[in-house]
Amino acid sequence: MKTIRLQTKYDTKLSSATYDALQAFQMNTVNSDTSDLSNSKLRDIEASVNIFFNSIANNFNMEGYNEDILTEYVPALVYTMYDGYYIYSPYTNTLDGSNSHKWITNNDTGETTELSDAEILSDTYNKEATYKQGDRITGLKPYVFYSCRYQMGTDSNFVITYSLDNYITIQGKIGGNDVFDSGYLLDNITGSGNTISYRGVPINANETLKEYIYDAKDNVRKEYTYIKVNGVKYYQDSDDSWFSILNGERYPQGTFTPQTTAAIEYYKEAKEFKERIQQKYKLEDLRSSHAIDEKGQPLVELDENGNRTNISKFGDYQIFDFGDMNGTSIEDPNSNFNQQRLAVIRYSIEKNLSIAIANYNNYSGVTANFQMPKLKEDEWDKIINNVSIISFLQGLNIGGKIYNGYSIVNNNRNQEVVNEDSIYIMTNDNYYHRANDKDLIGNSNITTGALNIDFEIKKGVDNNGENVYVIPKGRRYTKRWYYYCFRMLYKYRKSQQYRSDR
Repeated sequence: MKTIRLQTKYDTKLSSATYDALQAFQMNTVNSDTSDLSNSKLRDIEASVNIFFNSIANNFNMEGYNEDILTEYVPALVYTMYDGYYIYSPYTNTLDGSNSHKWITNNDTGETTELSDAEILSDTYNKEATYKQGDRITGLKPYVFYSCRYQMGTDSNFVITYSLDNYITIQGKIGGNDVFDSGYLLDNITGSGNTISYRGVPINANETLKEYIYDAKDNVRKEYTYIKVNGVKYYQDSDDSWFSILNGERYPQGTFTPQTTAAIEYYKEAKEFKERIQQKYKLEDLRSSHAIDEKGQPLVELDENGNRTNISKFGDYQIFDFGDMNGTSIEDPNSNFNQQRLAVIRYSIEKNLSIAIANYNNYSGVTANFQMPKLKEDEWDKIINNVSIISFLQGLNIGGKIYNGYSIVNNNRNQEVVNEDSIYIMTNDNYYHRANDKDLIGNSNITTGALNIDFEIKKGVDNNGENVYVIPKGRRYTKRWYYYCFRMLYKYRKSQQYRSDR
């Protein structure tokens, strides 16, 4: 009983630290104007990792573990994103030993020599280099895409990269021709030009997007018309001038057309992408059994002795099962395409995570045997359908056994992916509804829509350079109010009530 109580206590501490890491990542991405850029995303994830280790050290402080000790018992952290994932774990720095560059080896004469990356960063030529060949480093490994390689016949060998929704990228050779194409997979799109319908619903050719932001000039929360170009929002001021916002500050911009055709272009491009898959690439014959591994061999199951079998890893079914209104559409959750998409995402994460945790035995200074735990089916459903963080804590002695815990926390308030749970619909009674609420069926009183991140606090800067905090769909709050809420939240998180609620 003592061991069980201690295990439950450790599970709570690990979940709390993972939740703190997720909150930090969520807050950074929601308040960042550059969160869709890779370097900004890396910065946000690294900050989240730091929060995790700080939090877990605080949670375990009373147990006699500090941050340096606990680091040795965390074999991996996983950040699943829109089209791939990062794994935070130790690795051996391997520099390119073949690709050569011209490098000045004599500063006096300017003499150059052909050197590889490994040679350039060796002690012979660069004693001050941060990284050396063979260094053991703990950090984020390169981004891994949700990809699968397929082979059809002798002239079609290509890779499909999946995502958390129905967006895919195809690259490789199809029918002997080089292909690089991408788009959203949708059924039931009819019409052409600016007359487009999806599942019988007409799509507006022009739309006006509006958002509440903090106006430093008038010191109020104010609604602005905006458009989004290449991931950046541009707002129209009252004098028809335009500006963007970076870190809460306004920056003047050029002129833009207020209305956007993003919605209708989305469906037109999806319709054209479907036609290319069917008519140009002829991929309707692509089956899940066409999947191959990195060696070009069919991707099959292994028996209990690790030997290859004749059973395909993903089964045998048609992947691009375009249907119609009377059957299963390709974007439906139960379509063959979604079955393959989820299977590929799960296989990729499971494979690389198992390798990372198994390899941790070579890096850790403890005697524990680190192994990939078997995750439940409902836990995999959470991972492969959402942006999430998976944390692992293994090797701690809890009396009757060795602790082997993990925690999965989803992030459904982000700008990475939008699903049904992220969308709210307002009707003319000023009530918000979930996008899939049944009371919206046949309701003609819909006025506007909003994302869940529109109800998150965002930062602004007033004329005095002071920070103010704004909820786009709510009121404006002062710094004092924000800090008050932060203190109340901190006290709640440390209370017994918080543990009971969780």
